[in-house]
Amino acid sequence: MESSLIGFSYLVASVCFILTLQFLSSPKFARRGVLIGVFGMAVAVVGTLLKPEIVVYKWIIPGVLIGSLIGGAMSAWIPMTKMPERIALSHAFGGLAAALVGISEYIRHDPHELSAVTLTALGFETFFGFLTFTGSLMAFGKLQGLISGAPITFPGLNAINIAAFVGSLVGLVVFVGHPEMANVFFGICAVGIVIGVTAVIPIGGADMPVVISLLNSYAGLSSSATGFAIHNNVLIIAGALDGTSGFILSMMMSKAMNRSFANVLFGAFGTGDASPSAGAGDPRKPQYNQGTIEDAVSTLEAAQSVIVVPGYGLAVSQAQHAVRELGQHLEKRGAKVSYAIHPVAGRMPGHMNVLLAEADVPYDQLYDIEDINDDFAQNDVVLVVGANDVVNPAAKTNKGSPIYGMPVFNVENSKTVIVLKRSMNTGFSGLDNELFYLPNTMVVLGDAKKTLQALKNELDTRD
Repeated sequence: MESSLIGFSYLVASVCFILTLQFLSSPKFARRGVLIGVFGMAVAVVGTLLKPEIVVYKWIIPGVLIGSLIGGAMSAWIPMTKMPERIALSHAFGGLAAALVGISEYIRHDPHELSAVTLTALGFETFFGFLTFTGSLMAFGKLQGLISGAPITFPGLNAINIAAFVGSLVGLVVFVGHPEMANVFFGICAVGIVIGVTAVIPIGGADMPVVISLLNSYAGLSSSATGFAIHNNVLIIAGALDGTSGFILSMMMSKAMNRSFANVLFGAFGTGDASPSAGAGDPRKPQYNQGTIEDAVSTLEAAQSVIVVPGYGLAVSQAQHAVRELGQHLEKRGAKVSYAIHPVAGRMPGHMNVLLAEADVPYDQLYDIEDINDDFAQNDVVLVVGANDVVNPAAKTNKGSPIYGMPVFNVENSKTVIVLKRSMNTGFSGLDNELFYLPNTMVVLGDAKKTLQALKNELDTRD
């Protein structure tokens, strides 16, 4: 009876996880998908606690309480602007948990009693677990600004990473054949720790969304291997879903950025031989056209169609509600307002979708790049809110640019482009943006949230 109940709980949890992925594919049903996933995880945890192998709860209950308190505090206090960092930390601790379970399983068993399948699972589990742990910490450091967002490289780095990866596979084969060689097992763990660092530090900050989705895949692989090691079916299924979805998402993100997926796997794909660009005060470069709130409002007043392009600057200033209020005001004046969402805008996949959904922007006003890029030529005004690399024409014209070939919005084709920026500093990739110096571009400097509120207030006074 007990085993049947556990099996049924795992079946329910697995179905919930599959439904979660299905609902998460649509912004409209994403919240419902999250709730289903939470319910599925709760069922899986309860089912696991019913296992006869668990005879004492004195360590489990405090762990559940402490983990719940930390998770609740993180969800309540961490702002939406810090979601990428929060996700990176979650990946880190998830990978660490899987790796520690693998070490525990190896220590508490006689190695010769473990099957080849279990030994292989332990090797993969600890390797990918530790790789995810240190790699996610590096990603967190870059996102938080604790580590330079610029690529950190040295000669032969990729060769070292590839050699270490191949060496770990050779070590795994040796370990499966000679499970009593604990030094080989812990050597695999150590290599995973090192590769997690060396594979992420050479990656430029602009490519961090791909890194996050790839680390998500690694975490899933580690969890699935954990399921094989401890004979837990729901971990196998959930890990496989997590790993494959993260892998597919990484490939989609790489395609969206015109990156080779091989470069994603081996790092250093955020670098390039970009031609040096002139600084903001360099006399060789034309100066940008700085506008005022009044200038921008005069342009918006006459617009019949407005496309908003959000970026990480919108997240930093928490301007999602302000941009929604301005959009509603423009709609009342008869303008058509749309939102152009680039797949790599922000610091994680779907970052802009999450922020705009929080501000209750209608789903039918959100457009992917392939659905809206042709509309810019017939559009009156583009309002760029804190975006940089995804609107940089250099991706289409400068073959020496690191972002050359990356699909970007054709915002320069609109009649007028209004750019809201805190300063004229470069974006996360460190590249200057020639869009800001085009004759049809007006740059309004200042905090995005305050600027958007000022635009709305000025429109109110003119009504």
